[in-house]
Amino acid sequence: ISLLVGFICVNSSQWTNYSAYSYFQIVTMCDLVMILFFYVIHIFRIYRKLTCVSWPLAEFLHYLIGTILLLIASIVAASKSYNLTGLVAGATFGFLATILCVLSIWSSYKVSCITQSTSKCH
Repeated sequence: ISLLVGFICVNSSQWTNYSAYSYFQIVTMCDLVMILFFYVIHIFRIYRKLTCVSWPLAEFLHYLIGTILLLIASIVAASKSYNLTGLVAGATFGFLATILCVLSIWSSYKVSCITQSTSKCH
């Protein structure tokens, strides 16, 4: 939700630097689409049918790369905001989404390690 709110804030504001905010919009939308993709895979349990893909590793790499790109985009958006409230709000929600993605990386890694370690014991 914070990615979508950040996108809407930046999209509805007056832009001062086209490349910085278009980069922010691209990163937020790509990250949001990939997060929804992984949610659909988990909801419909598609990962059970496609066993050739290491889903915990794919999810970990997605969150890692997406978080790094989102952090860079938020820093660029914050530095180019020039005190325009919509752009500052978009950058703030970008930083919030970055923190949430870091928490998701940590919880995803923790769950996959616990699942793998308990399944090897049985």
